[in-house]
Amino acid sequence: MKSRIGVGIIGFGTVGTGVAKTLLKNADLISRRVGVPIELVRVADLDITKDRGVTVAPGVLTTDAKQVLADPDIDIVIELIGGYDAAKRIMLEAIAAGKHVVTANKALLALHGEEIFAAATRKGVELGFEASVGGGIPVLRALTEGLAGNAIESIYGIINGTSNYILSRMTQEGHDFQAVLTDAQQAGYAEADPTFDVAGVDSAHKLAILVNLAYGTPVNFKDIYTEGITNITPTDIAYAKQFGYTIKLLGIAKCVNGEIEARVHPTMLPSTSPIAQVEDVYNAIQLVGDAVGDVVLYGRGAGSMPTGSAVVSDVIAIGRNILKGAIGRVPVASFQQDHRRPLRLRAMEEICSLYYLRFTVVDRPGVLAQIAGELGRCGISISSMVQQGRREGQTVPVVIKTHMAKERDVQTALREINRQPFVAEPTRLIRVEGRDE
Repeated sequence: MKSRIGVGIIGFGTVGTGVAKTLLKNADLISRRVGVPIELVRVADLDITKDRGVTVAPGVLTTDAKQVLADPDIDIVIELIGGYDAAKRIMLEAIAAGKHVVTANKALLALHGEEIFAAATRKGVELGFEASVGGGIPVLRALTEGLAGNAIESIYGIINGTSNYILSRMTQEGHDFQAVLTDAQQAGYAEADPTFDVAGVDSAHKLAILVNLAYGTPVNFKDIYTEGITNITPTDIAYAKQFGYTIKLLGIAKCVNGEIEARVHPTMLPSTSPIAQVEDVYNAIQLVGDAVGDVVLYGRGAGSMPTGSAVVSDVIAIGRNILKGAIGRVPVASFQQDHRRPLRLRAMEEICSLYYLRFTVVDRPGVLAQIAGELGRCGISISSMVQQGRREGQTVPVVIKTHMAKERDVQTALREINRQPFVAEPTRLIRVEGRDE
């Protein structure tokens, strides 16, 4: 039996630092749980002079990633440089060399996951990526092991802390999006270029991985309908509260009649639901299994130590498998590779939902009748309506919540309504998750 498990890290930034700190601080605890020590053999980064608040043994640091890939004492390579081309090359080279790989790179897996999964399966090595979704929340292990006996009916995820922080602040304080974004950037909760977060791209990356593991089907994040939070206003948040809802940016996946829905967009949730109450930079994922029912996982979705914790959990799992000769015990992508199959991804226009619609219209007789008439012609039934204040001849908001309707029908109705001369600005649409009343 091996007397130790050798680990090499490529990328010594925020997450790499958290991994090193955890491996060193909890070395004795980890050794007792694995059975042998986990030894940090090499750490590669272009800048090895920066003080990261963690001290590694002499000779461990290098600027050459190839020293990690070629070192025979390294069993597990941890890729933490991020991005696409270089990270993909490093992972495939490590796999080709027969080394097990752990990564936090959700963007790479969302775009090139199938190639990497197939390479790891062919070579008979492990691929761990718990840290790619939800930071320190063990959601991938829940899907692949804890809930493996369940058909997953649906997934609802707050899986981007930056967007959740912004929406939480907007909800609590009534400020507009741009003001809260600026504060988030100054506080370090948002990047200088926050596009991936606020436009929903980061959430789509993570949702693609969740769908892959939950349903055993390849999915490219580019095929996932993605809408961000940049158009959410304090007005919409106030009306949501009036209806008993909270607005969150959700990644949503469902299996409907053997087909997959996968979408990222602002969503109104009943304010009493568990994930509607998740605030600040925290993440939460609600999984619904046919046997277990609702399971909600909550925690820090990013950061050096939470994400480092998830990386180390993969290292421990792989170390245990190495020692027991159980490599491949859990398939790389949850389902056995030859039992994964493509499922049809429903187009957004085919999904059914409840809808919140906010019209800004000129206040004059007959406007409500025309709006209701067009909705009715498209088969859309009104559940409730709010019109506050009368300013005849001026613009006023008219807010409608619908019963369950098809996206295609709603968009058809809005195109026609938005062409009418009484409409002062494009209609605001937010999808609603909850029981049709």
